Amino acid sequence: MNRVAKLPRSTAVRASPITIEQLTESVGDEWMEWYRMTPAERWRASGQLWEVYVAMGGSLDPEPDTQSPFFDSREASAGAAHGRPGVRVVRRGRI
Repeated sequence: MNRVAKLPRSTAVRASPITIEQLTESVGDEWMEWYRMTPAERWRASGQLWEVYVAMGGSLDPEPDTQSPFFDSREASAGAAHGRPGVRVVRRGRI
């Protein structure tokens, strides 16, 4: 005989709508500017942020996934902390 477990009735909780003032207090003015943008405006703004990030030396290369079964620690090499090619100091003899 199959018995079906009876689940307790959930009590429905109604959330009251949040006002713009409450949202502004919780997230701040800068985020409110972002929330007020259309998706197309956010897309353009994100593109500008990425351009600035790369111009400042940021890298778009993905971080190695050490949890992946295909990760090979012998192949992974840490890049420079500032995202630019490494620098090698050359010592020259006295002239």
